Amino acid sequence: MRVPRVVVSGVGFVTSIGNDRATVAASLRELRSGIERWDFLPGSELAVKVAGTIKNFDTSGPQWASWRWPDGYRFTKEVLRGMPPHGLYAMCAMEQAISDSRLTDAELTSEDTGLFCGSAGSPRQMRQFLNQIHESRGDRVHPMGVVSSIAGTLNFNLAAHYKICGAVSGFVSACASTTHALGYAFDEIKLSRQRRMLIVGGEDLTWESIYPFHGMRALSRQSDPALASRPFDRDRDGFVGTGGSVALVLEDYETASARGATIYAEMLGWGQASDGHSVAISDPDGRGLARAMRRALDSAGVKPGEIDYVNAHATSTPTGDASEARALKSVFADGGHHPYVSGLKALTGHGLSMAGVMETAFCSLCLSEGFTPGAANLQNPDPVCEGLNLPRATLPIAPRLILKNSSGFGGSNVSLVLRRWEK
Repeated sequence: MRVPRVVVSGVGFVTSIGNDRATVAASLRELRSGIERWDFLPGSELAVKVAGTIKNFDTSGPQWASWRWPDGYRFTKEVLRGMPPHGLYAMCAMEQAISDSRLTDAELTSEDTGLFCGSAGSPRQMRQFLNQIHESRGDRVHPMGVVSSIAGTLNFNLAAHYKICGAVSGFVSACASTTHALGYAFDEIKLSRQRRMLIVGGEDLTWESIYPFHGMRALSRQSDPALASRPFDRDRDGFVGTGGSVALVLEDYETASARGATIYAEMLGWGQASDGHSVAISDPDGRGLARAMRRALDSAGVKPGEIDYVNAHATSTPTGDASEARALKSVFADGGHHPYVSGLKALTGHGLSMAGVMETAFCSLCLSEGFTPGAANLQNPDPVCEGLNLPRATLPIAPRLILKNSSGFGGSNVSLVLRRWEK
């Protein structure tokens, strides 16, 4: 029986570093940041001053009718009325990925095509929806309030709009959500249950989505965008929030090749493991993440010394980065292996549940275009990182094998292995 090879055959971006493939690739090469000064609550002096902003979109208004987006996308009232801001971003990213992968309507609506999504829902839409009910004493209940606000909003809206008839599901494991989605999508294709899977992550960029993390002391309080997100730096003080959406097509190689799709990368395997430690804080020794990495390497049939580049989760929080550094040392440096390591949230900010698919798409561009992104904003490496190979600048070196990490609340850890496409 033929065992499918699973490849990345399409990508779409609405991110702080670009809203299309070419712009994103250039930003990664040049280490060009999308983080800017941003008012979460205009008129209020909040401690958090910066965010990974989404350019050329305006979703600041409370209703879809006031939103603005780039030319070239056409969405009807019926589509947008059930969506939160990140639903609009996701539609734009989906349109790009479908076009990039050269998918026909017949292929998209086939039973062989599925959709896995990750988002935290829309706290802003939920707040507005519930306030309307409360203020009207129950007389006004928005008919689309639920489907536009709860955590499944992306899979509800996208599956209905694109008439997806294969496997559809949403993943809610915080910052590991879309990496989980990628892993289980890989299994769907590898087991020949589906020929292709669309994986989409999205998040609002609003104070309701980001600022509550300040209560956990998780957000950077730096006002200088160049100092705010600096993974593995001794002086890091928290993460920078961002929103947007990324869509990625995973597909059986033979199906993608027959259609003439571009092959960006091959996914070889994945692994997951929990910390069993804390609801919000990573195991200080990184044992769960180390297990996830080893399981991913075993799944892919790859040895630690074969990995050229690690795309670290690296949110720029003091505890999280230290935990990941120890995990990386136990898997690689302690065995004499020193792959390049960097965290791309230094450029984008932290996309929360969309971070996994966003960074996997970034890694796919690195593999297909032949470069290794550097560790942006790193000035003084934390001593805990001794033994890690943290290049300060992008290298014109084409990695062959990449390990990509994600970690989420409750100790959810997921790792993926990607390879440069080789027939």
